[in-house]
Amino acid sequence: MSHKKSSLMPGDVENLRRRSAADSSERYVDPDQHHQLPRRQSQNDWLGVGPQHPELGAVESPPPEASSHHICHYTPKCFLTVHRGGHGTSARSTPTRGARSTPSRFGEEGWHDASTKTTIRAENEVEAHREANNYKFGFRKWKASVTERPIEDQSDLIKELYSDLTLVKPREGSVLTLGNVVYVISFGWWISLIYLLICPVMCLTIFGIPYGKLCLKMAWYFIWPFGKSLEKAGDVVRRPIGRPPKIEVIPEESVGEDNKDHTRDAAPLLMSSPAPVEIPVPEHAARKTPHHWCRISTFLWLLLGYPVLVVVHCLACVLSWLLVFTIPVAKMNARTMTTVLLMAPEDVQIHRLEKTYVCEGRVILCCYQAFNVYYYKYTVQGISIFALNLLPLVIITLIIGYVDHKHVYFSPETKFATAITSIIPLSYFIGMGIASISAQSNFAVGAVVNATFGSITEMTFYITALLRGHNAGTKCYEEIVKAALTGTLLGCILFIPGICMIIGGIKHREQRFNSRSAGVSSALLFISIGGVFAPTLFSKTFGNLVCESCSNVPGNGSVPFVCKDCHYDSSQTDAHFILSQIEPLVYTISVLLPAAYLIGLIFTLKTHSHIYDIHISDGQGGHAHGGHHHVVHWSRWRALAVLIVATVLMACCADLSTENLEPLLTDSSISQYFIGVTLLAMVPELPEIVNGVLFAVQNNISLSLEVGSCIAVQVCMIQIPLLILFNAFYDVGFVLVFSDIHLWSSIFSVILVNYIFMDGKCDYFQGTALVVVYLILLALYFFAPSPRSC
Repeated sequence: MSHKKSSLMPGDVENLRRRSAADSSERYVDPDQHHQLPRRQSQNDWLGVGPQHPELGAVESPPPEASSHHICHYTPKCFLTVHRGGHGTSARSTPTRGARSTPSRFGEEGWHDASTKTTIRAENEVEAHREANNYKFGFRKWKASVTERPIEDQSDLIKELYSDLTLVKPREGSVLTLGNVVYVISFGWWISLIYLLICPVMCLTIFGIPYGKLCLKMAWYFIWPFGKSLEKAGDVVRRPIGRPPKIEVIPEESVGEDNKDHTRDAAPLLMSSPAPVEIPVPEHAARKTPHHWCRISTFLWLLLGYPVLVVVHCLACVLSWLLVFTIPVAKMNARTMTTVLLMAPEDVQIHRLEKTYVCEGRVILCCYQAFNVYYYKYTVQGISIFALNLLPLVIITLIIGYVDHKHVYFSPETKFATAITSIIPLSYFIGMGIASISAQSNFAVGAVVNATFGSITEMTFYITALLRGHNAGTKCYEEIVKAALTGTLLGCILFIPGICMIIGGIKHREQRFNSRSAGVSSALLFISIGGVFAPTLFSKTFGNLVCESCSNVPGNGSVPFVCKDCHYDSSQTDAHFILSQIEPLVYTISVLLPAAYLIGLIFTLKTHSHIYDIHISDGQGGHAHGGHHHVVHWSRWRALAVLIVATVLMACCADLSTENLEPLLTDSSISQYFIGVTLLAMVPELPEIVNGVLFAVQNNISLSLEVGSCIAVQVCMIQIPLLILFNAFYDVGFVLVFSDIHLWSSIFSVILVNYIFMDGKCDYFQGTALVVVYLILLALYFFAPSPRSC
């Protein structure tokens, strides 16, 4: 039978899709009978163009090595289907390949459930659980992965980030970039200068002349290393790069009426034209070099030259690593220090790569760029590079804080700055530990871990501040704690949603979310803030009106009676009134708020768990049974150990920050309200802000909004009741009565957010409105007079 080659026309594409859809409907098997009925295979299945990917117009042929074992290779993925409803947050439903619709188990409401569910793609079951926890009430929202993804499955961009700078490959474009020029100004000139200074020293020893020549080579290399390769003589292996095969479609021939049934099941055939295939080149046998470790020149090099260069390259490594975006410079210096400088000098060869270079090869060192903006995605054992770089600051804080008690070498302001900054990486490690344990455990364990360790960052600071104020006999620290609580509420209600809307709106123009779910969150915030500020309203209604100064002329009724700075003060109220009225109200609220939080957990995890029904699919309508191999960054025990260590370090940093806070409270011209609302409230929440922004960038604004709501709810329903419980067992004088500025700022913020969330849409303008209101409130706190107790 002869066939005529032609390209695939639009009509043929439509016929192909209709035939695939028809075959899909004919072969559909109920999921419950999936293991009982054999699946009928048609020619479409054999060729890999069947119903798995009916939307594809062009189909790639399998690679040669895959075709030797099987014709169609499929890699299963995990899909997460979260049904929306109740308190859940809706995300935009995204179509996924290979997902079949199954009959709903909710009867007539199946169509409604199917229209309000969101399918989320996950690499494995652990990642699927992490994604599911993000949609659970009371769980921290965590963006970073908790499992290690094989580097082979990563994109070329990520592979380049983790490259060891030994691969030579064709590169398009020039190496003359701004980042490379900045490298010459920042690193290249002084590294090359050190090599030039060591060169005459080695040459003067006569025996070290080979290493002097090596220093000249390295000086020339480091002044501009881009587009050059460091190679070992005789060890370079190159291989040509093959082009991808070209696929041609052979359409079916028209046949007679008798063969209509045969043509009905036929499908176009795929034929690959001959294409160059990458053939591995056997490695050359390593050339036997003299045993240079026994030479006199090597001993002179290790004595005079190498130690100095180790210091130089270590300094360059540390500086470039801390700058994050210049990590390629750190890799280059590290490989030079550990490999190149320990080789025989005659084996080191430097070659300039031409633009016509079309082969791949392995060399000792090859770098094309010194600056890569995508290194913000770089992780080490799942830990963000920024958190890892800030970790030494925690050790420095503990050393200077507990060694220099009398502030001889460092001022209290410096110690406070380092202590409050050290809280950022510790908050990240606590969040990573919580996410790791929750993803590897059931939802009940995850809920307990989130409820306990989720608030440990703030609670350590609040308790240490109250203890220090109690020991000092001042109420100023209590006012600072109340300002920090209010600042956390304002930041979570206004700033976090606002900044996420701005960044997400700039990239995606307009984003949508479930207004009903957002309305439930707003109502929950109303309940929480109403409960927290109820004692404040009670004290203002029944408390004493206290005035600082009043003017009155006895016996002269025409002169007005003028009083200044009048306010309701419960501290000067009758002690019996406080004990009999206000404290019982506070204790009642401290019981009701955690009870409401517990009811929310039971609702989402037990009684109405089907609202958040999780379906892990293998992409073909079946269920994945956990057969996919994955490596977890942190095991449960390791994550628990990290949580405990980070909590202890957090307590130490909180103690140092409160210890060195006193000079700012007494000598600073800035209002103590402003210090509590900004520094002490928002710095520990920076990892959460980053998570919210990352969700917004990926067009998942629902989770971005839930980040702030989750923190605000935990502040009101967990942290404040815990502070009241702590005060009940160890009386530090904490009374749940806030000042007027805290009361009205919080109520106004909740009303504004409820209004913004009404239409279920957001853009950068609405986010700007929230951020501007937040900045206005910050200005209000900045110019407000300090609390009377300070």
